[in-house]
Amino acid sequence: MDKNGKAASGIGFFDRYLTIWVLLCMGAGVLIGRFLPAVPEFLGRFSYAEVSIPIAVLIWLMIFPMMMKVDFASIRHIGRNPKGLYVTWVTNWLVKPFTMYAIAAFFFFVAFRAWISPELARDYLAGAILLGAAPCTAMVFVWSYLTRGNAAYTVVQVATNDLIILVAFTPIVALLLGISGIPIPWTTLLLSVVLFVVIPLAGGALTRVQVIRHKGIDYFNHRFLPKFGNVTISGLLLTLVIIFSFQGDVILENPLHILLIAVPLTLQTFLIFFIAYLAARKLRLPHSVAAPAGMIGASNFFELAVAVAISLFEPDSPVALATIVGVLVEVPVMLTLVRIANRTLHWFPPEETLPV
Repeated sequence: MDKNGKAASGIGFFDRYLTIWVLLCMGAGVLIGRFLPAVPEFLGRFSYAEVSIPIAVLIWLMIFPMMMKVDFASIRHIGRNPKGLYVTWVTNWLVKPFTMYAIAAFFFFVAFRAWISPELARDYLAGAILLGAAPCTAMVFVWSYLTRGNAAYTVVQVATNDLIILVAFTPIVALLLGISGIPIPWTTLLLSVVLFVVIPLAGGALTRVQVIRHKGIDYFNHRFLPKFGNVTISGLLLTLVIIFSFQGDVILENPLHILLIAVPLTLQTFLIFFIAYLAARKLRLPHSVAAPAGMIGASNFFELAVAVAISLFEPDSPVALATIVGVLVEVPVMLTLVRIANRTLHWFPPEETLPV
């Protein structure tokens, strides 16, 4: 690992075939929800403010190893190259919510009107809006890791994004839904940010400082960090099993509509990624900054979107179903974008010419 927190090694065997493991875990989750409903029912008891505590713990396990890699001393140098932050902010808040609205409205009301009634189209559009107004917070650390992103820069990208969510999510959703004063569960939002960002970030930083202080940087990089090699991916896979066990019946009972909802969500994901990624290329940003910038906008803060949908429209509503489909398509599509990012490393200037 280099001084900027960038992984030095390539993608290993476990990561390289992650799509296969993801599909297997998604399938396992659906089957558990269908044939062993007592499992998700039991896990569902452990929640607060619509946030699943088991999922929060697994997301924490995903993020914690990456947070230990962040050299916070390098964050002070990010001001030398703030363009990556500008790309993130503009893409997430001035482009993504509105392109999501336009793409979803076209497909639900025009392209798919033979299969979707106007009432369902409005509900599915509402779910898409919730996804579009909630760019990724927690999972982006996974995508940054898989694209060998600059961990320190990714932290700042995500941290500033979280601050913007606090003030921009409600008015954007209200505007696009055509209503005012929509009740947003602030407890859910704030708890999600604390659980998915603040706690693992603080824990990782403290661990890094203590280990380096007592054992040295060489021990930390070459002996301590390798112990956590597969924790991130294992946490991701177990998270998928739990999420899809919660929604097994819903997914199995709505196969056609799930496919129809997935189309605009998938197109939107690719569009937003390339808007941010190509903008970063145009600005000659390093790949370790460009890839996470594209991933943040392309991915969604699905924990928040699903929680808000359930809180506002009930768990079995079409709105909630649309946000659940966002979870369904997210990981396979994002893994495709990870491959694209890793194969286009040569599009970007050498890292050493652009200090971050």
